[in-house]
Amino acid sequence: MTTNPSAQPIDGVALSQQLRAEVARAAAALTKRGVRPGLAVILVGEDPASQVYVRNKVKACQEAGLHSVFEKYDATLTESELLARIEALNADSAIHGILVQMPLPGHIDPHRVIETISTTKDVDGFSTLSAGELMTGAPGFNPCTPYGCMKLIESTGIDLRGKNAVVIGRSNTVGKPMAVMLLQKSATVTICHSATQDLKSHTLRADVVVAAVGRRNVLTADMVKPGAVVIDVGMNRNEEGRLCGDVDFAGVRQVAGFITPVPGGVGPMTITMLLVNTLEAAQRAAGL
Repeated sequence: MTTNPSAQPIDGVALSQQLRAEVARAAAALTKRGVRPGLAVILVGEDPASQVYVRNKVKACQEAGLHSVFEKYDATLTESELLARIEALNADSAIHGILVQMPLPGHIDPHRVIETISTTKDVDGFSTLSAGELMTGAPGFNPCTPYGCMKLIESTGIDLRGKNAVVIGRSNTVGKPMAVMLLQKSATVTICHSATQDLKSHTLRADVVVAAVGRRNVLTADMVKPGAVVIDVGMNRNEEGRLCGDVDFAGVRQVAGFITPVPGGVGPMTITMLLVNTLEAAQRAAGL
């Protein structure tokens, strides 16, 4: 009797460290030319999770040799005050990327905030114009999480041309841009979501599955084509309170060819791609 070998885990921590080292080298070279890549991070309010995320982003910047500015404001900050601060950062030549941590207090319109950030500094890739640039293939900034997913997929060595890819989830920040990026690599892409009938019939045909809905066990072993690449974007907690993704990791790893763990898969890549985008923004500003 033979047993199926387990899928090869895709190590997001190792790939992230490799890419961060490349960013650090390129940032050092750019700094020598008189342009030090700079990222401004704005936090409004006291959301505990946001404070952790922001701390990690600022730390990653410093470790990669980027100039980072962290601005923290009370939840009482008015929308007009925040927009004025963003406009000032738009005009600041030492800042190449601007990130406003979500969620914002209820009295501030997140859409208006995102749209105020200059597109040349929208390193999160969230603005309407950035989304349009991605859709049309114009130079812009890819949203960090799907951008990181693409790097993880590429690290397996798979040629996406002509492959069937399924994205489970249709959010503006992950699902939709993920589908466009896969399409740019000439994959045949299906977007599945809460109204999809018979999800399994789609995923069983997929050479690549990206699960990004925020619900545990949305993808199980019986739904996966043998040898498929499975990318798990989800961040949930199981009954024991441990972090887990959208994919039944223990089951799916017996069928898939490659799979990202949670934690240690997509998570580390998101901040890394923020650094990559900030570096690219600085390079463009320097005319490179």
